[in-house]
Amino acid sequence: MNGLSRTGISLLAPLALVLALLAPGRAPAQPAQDAAPLVFADAAEETRFRRLVAELRCVMCQNQSLSDSNAQIAHDLRREVLMLMRRDMSDAEVRQYLVDRYGEFVLYRPRVEPATWLLWFGPLLLVLGGGATVVWIVRRRSGDRPVPHDDTQEW
Repeated sequence: MNGLSRTGISLLAPLALVLALLAPGRAPAQPAQDAAPLVFADAAEETRFRRLVAELRCVMCQNQSLSDSNAQIAHDLRREVLMLMRRDMSDAEVRQYLVDRYGEFVLYRPRVEPATWLLWFGPLLLVLGGGATVVWIVRRRSGDRPVPHDDTQEW
């Protein structure tokens, strides 16, 4: 077999398979880019737009606002927000449209309603519960055994 034995070929086949599977993963990813930057009619529209997208969360990134995210869906949502603004929708209507489409998650400050009470008041309940537990433990321990007076101590 011209210098290659059966063992050599059987070892090269898995190596070639692994290299073939890894090759696409080594191609560098390109960041998402806006094809055309947003153009605003005036400074007031831009100010309103910037304020609004800062209050909305990127549905993909989870911890970034629409204004901070570089994900492709964030680019698309920014364009959609501008389009909705140009349809004379108020900020509240734009937010409601996005909530209807993506859920309450899209808002950085979710509304106070029964579904979000735990989110808003849960930390306060934990702090109050922890404080009450500490007070209960301290009172219980201090009430069980009085500290004996020790005349040998010099202060």
